Amino acid sequence: MKRAVLVVDMIHDFVYGKFGSERAQRVVPCVKELLARAREKGLPVIYLRDAHKKGDKELEVWGEHAMKGTKGSEIVPEIAPQKGDYVLEKTRYSSFHETGLDKLLDELGVKEVIVAGVTTDICVRHTAADAFFRGYSVTVPTECVQTISDEAQCNALDEMKKLYNAKVVSLSKVIL
Repeated sequence: MKRAVLVVDMIHDFVYGKFGSERAQRVVPCVKELLARAREKGLPVIYLRDAHKKGDKELEVWGEHAMKGTKGSEIVPEIAPQKGDYVLEKTRYSSFHETGLDKLLDELGVKEVIVAGVTTDICVRHTAADAFFRGYSVTVPTECVQTISDEAQCNALDEMKKLYNAKVVSLSKVIL
């Protein structure tokens, strides 16, 4: 089964900036490892990053963050995209909402997505849900996703398992 790695919102505002946290920073080395393994196997790596404009719906809830063209919307340098990677901008929680992701995955022949990034209970979960509803198998490496608390992390991972049949596994068990 052809796989791709989706890196969700590993951007300055969510790792070091406005909504950044030590919890988010802890996943950076694990995501870096996942990306190295994926690239070694020739898997597509697709970054999805918030890039908001004035008036975007999310801003009503969270205020200004990850504004298009600002440092807040930039992917953190430790896991910067490499030649051949894809970078798609998003304005909603789901990486599938008006980004062209579904079309790209179809063109690449992808049937399974491995989802990494932040936050587990919001953008990662909504991306996993939309992947499931579009017929993709979903894998979530536990060390490669993070959110604001242990409780929110556990709840989101459990929901993805139960509701979207996601394989929630240790990074060492991810099959590339």
